[in-house]
Amino acid sequence: MSALLEVRAVSKRFGGLLAVSDVSFSLAEGEILGLIGPNGAGKTTLFNVVNGVYKADGGNIIFAGKDISGSSPDKVVHLGLARTHQIVKPLNDLTLLDNVTVGACFGREYLDLKAARAVALGVLQQVGLGDRANSMARSLTIAGKKRLEVARALAAKPKLLLLDEVLAGLNPTEIAQMIDLVRKIRDSGVSVFMIEHLMQAIMSLSDRIVVLNLGRKLAEGRPDEVVHNSDVVEAYLGFPDIVDKLTRTD
Repeated sequence: MSALLEVRAVSKRFGGLLAVSDVSFSLAEGEILGLIGPNGAGKTTLFNVVNGVYKADGGNIIFAGKDISGSSPDKVVHLGLARTHQIVKPLNDLTLLDNVTVGACFGREYLDLKAARAVALGVLQQVGLGDRANSMARSLTIAGKKRLEVARALAAKPKLLLLDEVLAGLNPTEIAQMIDLVRKIRDSGVSVFMIEHLMQAIMSLSDRIVVLNLGRKLAEGRPDEVVHNSDVVEAYLGFPDIVDKLTRTD
């Protein structure tokens, strides 16, 4: 598989804080790549650099063969890279259909309103919200708002979808349903790059995993390689419950 995303020696500094330091990895077409690390490791900062919210202080981001380093988020999404956010903020006074139509209007294709609404309806069906298309966004539960966030990003017709803790705040049943949805998204032809703190979920979903600690890449490999990496286990020593989940084999 060819590389869809290449992160080459990327660094990001905030004043005296080096939040991301010389990080490199690639993501192949059709892959689910997980990004894990302790709190404050630089995961969301790296996401923000990849999709143009922050400009890297060093290194390059190559997406679909193009150097997008320094490109704004609107230009990045037109190239086919969309994302969700850890804290979901739907347009509460609009319907689900209108929320997702916004994503379709400003996505990879320059769609008119009629075409965007048709795409939005299809995506709402895809994420399991088709029967609530005309409901107000404020009426959704946390799980529903997470699905709406995914739908809005999918409506942009991305080649690569960045998911920032899409499982956070969900109960076990909702987690299982969201995991199934992420797999179906990948099977539909959209590659996935995701941050997640639920270790058993990210280990079961990911083809490969990148581990950050203190802004640096600590490890990279298949889930079974990562869980037996002594540096990774040491990085989580302050979180014994996570260490247990990392090293369990059942």
